Amino acid sequence: MSFIQASFFSGVLQKCVQMNVILPDKGNGPFPVFYLLHGLSDDYTIWHRRTSIERYVENLPLIVVMPDGYRGFYTDASEGPAYGWSMVHDVIGYTERVFPAVRKRSGRCVGGLSMGGYGALRLALAHPDLFVSANSHSGACQAGHKTDPVINDPEFRRIFGVHPRGSAHDLYALAAKLKRRGKRIPHLRIDCGLDDFLLHANRDFHAYLVKLGIPHEYAEFPGAHTWDYWDVHVREALVFHSRALGLA
Repeated sequence: MSFIQASFFSGVLQKCVQMNVILPDKGNGPFPVFYLLHGLSDDYTIWHRRTSIERYVENLPLIVVMPDGYRGFYTDASEGPAYGWSMVHDVIGYTERVFPAVRKRSGRCVGGLSMGGYGALRLALAHPDLFVSANSHSGACQAGHKTDPVINDPEFRRIFGVHPRGSAHDLYALAAKLKRRGKRIPHLRIDCGLDDFLLHANRDFHAYLVKLGIPHEYAEFPGAHTWDYWDVHVREALVFHSRALGLA
């Protein structure tokens, strides 16, 4: 495998941004791309530092892109940077200009943990024509939907707004909109640990998808909001995405 740390200028954010990239060392491509998103307190280096993601994909014809989402939830802040549009315009755009990447929906998938789990689902539901599949580990599925103590924090209020429910930040609203419009929905997978503080948020969103009749995979496993959990279950996410990408 080749491991690359890339720095490039984001036209959306008007600043230099970073991402780590794992490239296959066999074949000439183009290769499908897995955009792998970090959580709130981490950065673009964390998946490579805290898991064996490079080893897990060593036999897959798959590019893994790990961008920096800062603390932006991979959405366009109500008052602040447009991290969601930056992912679509800058990160995907740069990846497909520089690397031998498949440049169509069938070759793009996205996943992440916690904030990144929410971000993966939000990006896929907001841009269903861009991603064939999305997965969330321990996702903050309530973000942008519930008005709770988290939303009342000044930082998160600037991101999601004072009344986030029903907005473009709300996974529930995005899912309902897709269902109502009859658009094709990316393959979805959600998992969470039984001792995770976000378990009920994941159960609630799973129940809502069932109510809407949106097909998806949902699983609960022993574990908490920890890297021990995510290092195990990212392997299952790779199997899930491989099926959606036609690699398995």
